[in-house]
Amino acid sequence: MDIKDYMQNLGRQARAASRLMACADTRSKNRALLALASAIRRDGALILAANREDLAAARAAGLEPAMIDRLTLSEKSVAAMAEGVEQIASLADPIGEMSDLRFRPSGIQVGHMRVPLGVIGIIYEARPNVTVDAAGLCLKSGNAAILRGGSEAIRCNRVLAGLVREGLAAAGLPETAVQVVDTTDRAAVGELITMREFVDVIVPRGGKGLIARLLKESRVPMIQHLDGNCHVYLETEADPEKALKIVENAKTQRLGTCNTAESLLVDRSVAASLLPPVCAMLTAKGVEIRGCPETCALVPQAKPATEEDYYTEYLAAIISVKVVDGLDAAIAHINQYSSGHTEAIVTENYTRAMRFLREVDSSSVMVNASTRFADGFEYGLGAEIGISTDKIHARGPVGLEGLTSRKWVVLGNGQVRG
Repeated sequence: MDIKDYMQNLGRQARAASRLMACADTRSKNRALLALASAIRRDGALILAANREDLAAARAAGLEPAMIDRLTLSEKSVAAMAEGVEQIASLADPIGEMSDLRFRPSGIQVGHMRVPLGVIGIIYEARPNVTVDAAGLCLKSGNAAILRGGSEAIRCNRVLAGLVREGLAAAGLPETAVQVVDTTDRAAVGELITMREFVDVIVPRGGKGLIARLLKESRVPMIQHLDGNCHVYLETEADPEKALKIVENAKTQRLGTCNTAESLLVDRSVAASLLPPVCAMLTAKGVEIRGCPETCALVPQAKPATEEDYYTEYLAAIISVKVVDGLDAAIAHINQYSSGHTEAIVTENYTRAMRFLREVDSSSVMVNASTRFADGFEYGLGAEIGISTDKIHARGPVGLEGLTSRKWVVLGNGQVRG
């Protein structure tokens, strides 16, 4: 296979399909989505069989546990795929929506119309559910998509790609509106991220190595985040029961996700009462504590933390812990060490909670809730194309609206400029 020719052909087909998708009506798009959801439910056993083959190959290749976790599907997660697609179908279609219309002194009306971005290239590792999430969101938002999944999920992605094509065909939409790159050759990524004539935006979902490479080499604009160093701060008026429950969920529900808590901050005034039970719970669940000197004095099993620990996204059973002197110190610590993904405060003090929401500079900021909620499905977006820690265009979980742009529209009645 000549990779350059292959990718150029995918790009040409995607660009042609994007013109048709931009004017597709809502009913057709929803019909395609519902057909896809039905096909996923019908072929659940086939999807899981392909996933088992991918998992066997991944284990034989010695992939790390976090990657295996992301790769693994279950009957529940397959059902969630179908549910996510159905939820996307139930959402309002953003395309063609006009807003901010206002009259000017000349008599013209000026406003905005929401339009698709065009062709979206999505590069991701492991998670085969991304194939379905990305296809569904791009389809509903009137875009065409080129999906390049990781080699570790190639068998499952091929099955899912067939189901997406089936859904598009059932609605009379171009099957080339969603194309899955059917090669594991890494050169395909190099081509995709430099095809400015065919691709309007790249969305990478993967580890630091992938994102760092794309930041260096891509000639196409990106919606991305590098890592997820998420914090939970137990403020001086934190409810102890809520604190224990939230930290447990944020850190231990799943270790290998970007919205898992990697850092715990505890106010000095409550450290002696909160840290021992919280750290005992974490230790009982196999989590290693790396703490500041005050933490180590209160928690015998804690190991001394280094400066690097406070910057680290572990994706493992490790958490950094620091005792801080009040809300200002907590906010300063987070804004220095965080990756800008998701942060949470546990407190019963409304004023301090509002300050935390305003002053913490991250894409999702929460009060009395687990960081694990930073997810498109949980936010009611149906699914997400990814998480953005950028500040331009889209920020946080990127759903339908994040895959669109706005253009100016002018409504007149024969006016000319004098």
